[in-house]
Amino acid sequence: MLKNDVVNSISEKSGLTKSDSEKALVAFEDVVKEAMETGGEINLSGFVKFYVADVAEREGVNPKTGEKIPIPAHKAVKVRIGKSLKESCK
Repeated sequence: MLKNDVVNSISEKSGLTKSDSEKALVAFEDVVKEAMETGGEINLSGFVKFYVADVAEREGVNPKTGEKIPIPAHKAVKVRIGKSLKESCK
C-alpha cells in the first residue's frame, strides 16, 4: 500500500476529505519523527510501539573482500508489533 492508498483508506473510513486525511497522516509522521529524534517512544497499546534502541559496536565483514570492518555503536528505530496487529495477520 502506498501513501496515497493509505490517505484514500483513511478518507473512506473516517469521512474526512482526502486533503484532511493527508494532513492527519503527515502530522502522525511528524509526531513519530519528533519522538524518535528525542529518544522517546510511541506506544499505541495493542497495535504498535516505536522506540529508539542503542545498538552496540560490532564487527562486520565486507562482502566483496571478506575483510573485517568495525561497525560503530549507534541508535536505531525499532518497531514492536502489538497483539491485535499480530492476530490480524493470521
